[in-house]
Amino acid sequence: MEIYILRHGIAEARRAGRDDFERRLTAEGQDKLRAVLERARTVGVAPSLILTSPLVRAVQTAEIAARLLGYKGKIERTEALAPASAYLSVWKLLRGRAGERSVLLAGHEPLLGETASYLVGCPRVCFDLKKGSLVRIDAEPAGAEPRGILQWMLTPKLASPGGD
Repeated sequence: MEIYILRHGIAEARRAGRDDFERRLTAEGQDKLRAVLERARTVGVAPSLILTSPLVRAVQTAEIAARLLGYKGKIERTEALAPASAYLSVWKLLRGRAGERSVLLAGHEPLLGETASYLVGCPRVCFDLKKGSLVRIDAEPAGAEPRGILQWMLTPKLASPGGD
């Protein structure tokens, strides 16, 4: 299974009296996210399933990914990708979708970094996913523990024209 891990783009700042759940992507966040996803499209990223955290900024990220990557299915919201979740819940979710060839997960740090680390067998967190970053890990969800292989990681800085 190709597993694409996409951290949400830059979101509005936290404000007193405003629910964190409702924070939306900024225009800059959307632009940087589009640059990453357009680059991903050029290398053939085409998820057969998109799963997202239910928080607004992650849902917006998943919607942009669906549009730019040509995804025609239903985007599924899941608490397994909410900020308070755990990487083992994400692994259980992926194992339940073992028939999918390519799954894109849209969510938050530190959960996504923990999940990526777990998928590649790293005993501690070894991924620091910047906002709008996309990682591809190939793993077979059949076993009790993943045996994933990191294929690549793309940050907004690398995806932007003139990026390093």
